[in-house]
Amino acid sequence: MEDDIEEMNHLRKMKNRQYRNKINIPENSEKKSALVKASISDISSDKDITSMMGFASFGKKARTFDFDALFEQTRRAARERSESNNETVVQSGSSNEQSVTKDASTESSSNGPDSSIDSDEDLIGPPVPKNSFDNSDSQSKIENKEESESDDDQSEMVNERYRMIPASHEVIIEHGKKTVSAISLDPNGSRLITGGYDFDVKFWDFTGMDVSLQSFRCLRPCESHQIKNLEYSVTGDTILVVAGNSQAKIFDRDGFELLECPKGDQYISDTARTKGHIAMLNDGCWNPRFREEFLTCSNDGSLRIWLMDEKTEQKHVIKPRQQGGLRAIPISCKYSRDGQLVAAACQDGSIQMWDHRKNFVNTCFLIRNAHWKGTDTSSIAFSYDNNYVASRGGDDTLKLWDLRNFKQPVNVADSLYNRYSMTDCNFSPDDSYIFTGLSLRKNETVGKLIFLNRNTFQPAYELEVGNSDVVRSMWHPKLNQVIATTKSGIVKVYYNPELSERGAKLCVVKTKRKAKPTEMICEQQIITPHALPMFRVDRPRSTKKQMEKDRKDPLRSQRPDLPVTGPGQGGRLASAGNTLSSFIVRNLGLKKKVDDTVNPRDAILKYAKEAAENPYWVTPAYSQTQPEPVFYNEEKTDEPPNKQRKI
Repeated sequence: MEDDIEEMNHLRKMKNRQYRNKINIPENSEKKSALVKASISDISSDKDITSMMGFASFGKKARTFDFDALFEQTRRAARERSESNNETVVQSGSSNEQSVTKDASTESSSNGPDSSIDSDEDLIGPPVPKNSFDNSDSQSKIENKEESESDDDQSEMVNERYRMIPASHEVIIEHGKKTVSAISLDPNGSRLITGGYDFDVKFWDFTGMDVSLQSFRCLRPCESHQIKNLEYSVTGDTILVVAGNSQAKIFDRDGFELLECPKGDQYISDTARTKGHIAMLNDGCWNPRFREEFLTCSNDGSLRIWLMDEKTEQKHVIKPRQQGGLRAIPISCKYSRDGQLVAAACQDGSIQMWDHRKNFVNTCFLIRNAHWKGTDTSSIAFSYDNNYVASRGGDDTLKLWDLRNFKQPVNVADSLYNRYSMTDCNFSPDDSYIFTGLSLRKNETVGKLIFLNRNTFQPAYELEVGNSDVVRSMWHPKLNQVIATTKSGIVKVYYNPELSERGAKLCVVKTKRKAKPTEMICEQQIITPHALPMFRVDRPRSTKKQMEKDRKDPLRSQRPDLPVTGPGQGGRLASAGNTLSSFIVRNLGLKKKVDDTVNPRDAILKYAKEAAENPYWVTPAYSQTQPEPVFYNEEKTDEPPNKQRKI
């Protein structure tokens, strides 16, 4: 053993010496080849020793593969398998095996002299099976292809859900008698809010309503100001209310006011130095990415970005300008889908956009003559892919713009009459349609909601809403339901039972609740203030007060007897079971209970006199045949009694 250890130390010293000599390899090729041969002989002797000592696997190299070549082979094999039948699959597998072995052999031959040292015995781990490697990779490619095809089919089904317009059924909700100028649905689609020219905001709960379709709350948030816009936040817990005054308000989802924006000083000419708007609001919206931020625009020629915090201060003031540098009045404003752009449509016919990540001094997108100057561009809508913008102008046009080439409109639809400054235009959830409402011209009687194909701008569908102007419209992507409002105060919800989910479908299946009967006092009330108490008639009271009074009356409000526990109390007996025996005991046995202390003979004889005077059982039966009863008399004899059998 000691000799073996000395020999190993000697070999280790020789290897260290050879390693140091390899750093300065001589230029002579003969010396270089000699060194290589010596190193090979040392390695072979070292291999024998390590295999004898039991640590032969230490320091070995792992097999390397050319993954690019292997992936290319598997791609080719998957392509061939998808095109050929099963027989060609087997042939392609064999050809792949040959190509892999050929690549491995070329790789081993190209590694130089070191490759001769790395033999199959020096490889760590089991060898990789060539056929199974190719087949498994090709099989995984085929499975991935099938999964991708299934995902494509699923996306096709989702797109097919929105390609059909859900307008087979409708539900009519009556807001009031005047124009419904604002609607909004929360992100889940469970609650709807409507506001109009009657200054009222109504809350509708689809999950709690029945067929009667009654709102659960109605409030007037801004006194005598028309409601311009309503919008739920991204989380659905707060509501932005924009009315005809200069101060926007925030309510929670139940209708309780949370905060109010401050009003600016109208005597300061620079709107950037005031702490709020000083003129009527036109529009407002929430940031789709940041739940605390919202945007408002006003007739004072400014857009203001607010943060919903304790102080409720404005964060930025944006001042759109006309071509000559004068103040431009923004009519509508909107965030892009990703929240990086702030867009405004102004009264001079321009569409201006600012980058939210930079200061709001210079615009990043600007179109001066988007619509006619002096008209109100009522709406701006961003597509769901965030590449297109649609604008609804007061010049009876609907235009589609491409943000990647924001110079000329992609498509233009004209002759779309519009008389309201809040008429909507929106995209369908799959961006295949653009829809907007139409106002009635002279001699027209039917208001329509028109759907245009986004690519061709050809009318795809016309939905007749009612006999008045169509103002607001929206298509909720989660419910897949279309909502439209009219001038006559009616809100219509369109849905398809097969394509739509929840929403109005929950209301139409619920029966109307029964009304609680109300009590009315029909008797004439005579007031006699100076009459005696016994002749005085009490004044009619409410039901609650009458119940409180009856509770104090011991006769009208007598507490019922408590259930009896145990054998009995207060002259009452406890109910013991529901069997026949318990019934007999409870109704017969306990009523005529005989005292155990009384002699039974005396208890029977006390009824002898009554039985003799009023016979009931035996005597009436023998009254004719045997009027005089004959009794058995026992005669005494000398004979012994009968022997009783012993039991």
